[in-house]
Order: sequence, then C-alpha cells, then structure tokens
Amino acid sequence: MTHEMVSLERRISDLEDVELEIMARLEDAQSDLTAAESDLTDLDEQIAATTAERDRRGGALQGELTETEAKRVAAIASIPAELLRLYDKVRERQGTGAAMLRARRCEGCQITLDAGTLGQITKAAADEVVRCEECSRILVRTDESGLIGRS
Repeated sequence: MTHEMVSLERRISDLEDVELEIMARLEDAQSDLTAAESDLTDLDEQIAATTAERDRRGGALQGELTETEAKRVAAIASIPAELLRLYDKVRERQGTGAAMLRARRCEGCQITLDAGTLGQITKAAADEVVRCEECSRILVRTDESGLIGRS
C-alpha cells in the first residue's frame, strides 16, 4: 500500500508538472494571440486609410478625366473632320496620334529627322499637316522644333 501511495504521489507530481507546462504554453499562446490581434487591428486601420486615400484620389482623377474630356470635346469641334479621322487612325495604331517635333526629333518615336525631311517640313505651310516618316504620327511644330527659317 505504501508503494502504491508513493506511486500515486509521483503520478500526481508528474501530472502537476504537465499541467504547469500546459499552462505556460497556454499563456505563451494567449500572448501570441494578443500580439496577432493587435497586428491585425493595425493592418485593418492601414487598409482602411489606404482605401480611403485610393478612393479620394480616384474621385479626383475621375473629376480631372471628366474635365479633360469636356475640353477635348470643345477642342475637337474646331478640328476639321478629315484631320480628326487621321489623328484617330494613327492613335489606334500608335497609342498617340500626334507628337511634338522638338529639336529636330519626333517625340513619338524619338528619331531625329534628316536634313531633307526637315527642309520639306520647313517649306510646308503652317496649317499643312506634316507626319513623321518613321512612326506616321502627326508632327506638332513649335518654336522648339529646330526648323531653320521658322520661328
């Protein structure tokens, strides 16, 4: 009987040790859970702030788009239909229908035009449509075009 008492006391002691270990692991797990919940709350707040900023910027961009489309409609009204068709056709293929001629270079394809082409463009009337031989975009001539004899 004494032997059984010693054996039971040892068993109780072992079970108490196991219980203490489980309680320590539970405490660690609860601490990890609390930290994870805190991180989750922080992430939810960041997501909400980022979503609100995205929505704000999206609204601003939508307003700009509407304004730009209205300006485009007004500008299109003064452009001859044939020129507009040409612009749209080139834009469908190239992504943009016109490009600046700046410093003797087409800003659309980034090719510097040769002297012969520049001479032809210089001789062209101001209202004549000129196009880049490489990318076919309509060239927009300005004071920065680098054309000799033209200001």
